[in-house]
Amino acid sequence: MLLSVLILSKLYSSTKPKAEEDPLRKALLEQVEKRKATLALSPEKQKEAYYSSITFANEDVPLHSPAVEAKFEKYLARFSYRNQQSYDLHKKAEKHLPKIAAILKSHGIPEDFKYIPIIESDMNPQITSHKGAGGYWQFMPATARLYGLKVNGAVDERKDLTKSTHAAARYLKSLYQEFGDWTLVAAAYNVGGGSLKGTIRRQGVKDYYKLRLNQETGSYVYKLVSVKQVIENPYKHGYKRYAQQEDSYQNISERNLL
Repeated sequence: MLLSVLILSKLYSSTKPKAEEDPLRKALLEQVEKRKATLALSPEKQKEAYYSSITFANEDVPLHSPAVEAKFEKYLARFSYRNQQSYDLHKKAEKHLPKIAAILKSHGIPEDFKYIPIIESDMNPQITSHKGAGGYWQFMPATARLYGLKVNGAVDERKDLTKSTHAAARYLKSLYQEFGDWTLVAAAYNVGGGSLKGTIRRQGVKDYYKLRLNQETGSYVYKLVSVKQVIENPYKHGYKRYAQQEDSYQNISERNLL
């Protein structure tokens, strides 16, 4: 249908130079424009445009890959309002993320790493893992001390948001010096630099999205990207109370797609 409209439109454009002098040509052109508008605002086109805008640490997320897309949507759904049924995520983000982002920026760390404490500890400094990791950034005691934090029987600076974020920034910077890729840095933060280097060496692959990783590390970046999307695009993902202004990515006439 659209092809025939375009052909007829071109035919009339060559024989009748002014649309207002030819009602049929004018009607054809209007039909073409309406069809273009429909395609531009279709859910498929909106999703395609939205997905092409998604990045982590200024690096594209390869959502054109069906495997990557499916995994991303799995974790995105988990953080949507439909599954959370709570605004706690946005409340914590509103309270803590500006401070974290400012500290990371002072160290030259991409802002997207501010979402790590949400994934690691749910912004609860009292959480300690069964392995002994603790605080906002879930540092192991030895790593915390290595990057300048006091951890002993009397004090645990892993629970101090400002001090632990400065330590995390120093750690992230050291990981970047090892890997030279921020997505791999995020994975290394989860699994450890030595472990990730061994995996890369064995598999001969330096692309996070192509590496075969354990379940926790293999999902880590997807979780960070998903949290980023629901925080930055609250309306799109059901958090309408926080959608007081346009989402960071929002097409005209767009609906809540996901």
